Amino acid sequence: MTDRDKQRRIHNLDATLRVGKGGIDSVVDELESQLESSDLVKVKFLRSARGGTTSEELAEQLAERADAEVVQTRGHTAVFQR
Repeated sequence: MTDRDKQRRIHNLDATLRVGKGGIDSVVDELESQLESSDLVKVKFLRSARGGTTSEELAEQLAERADAEVVQTRGHTAVFQR
């Protein structure tokens, strides 16, 4: 898959996970589960989850906990893969 094709797929993906006031702890298992059935998962970080941190920092923490890789972070949304 070329980078252009991958970017097109990422653009067309819907966010299937939302991180809210429960933080990343509440979605680690679900992200792992979704990554088993799909190669890319888009996650949206809601304002209540961000608090005093950035979406990029939260994405890196979530990736580390879920044994995944951050493919892209744009705004308050991140895309993960294994």
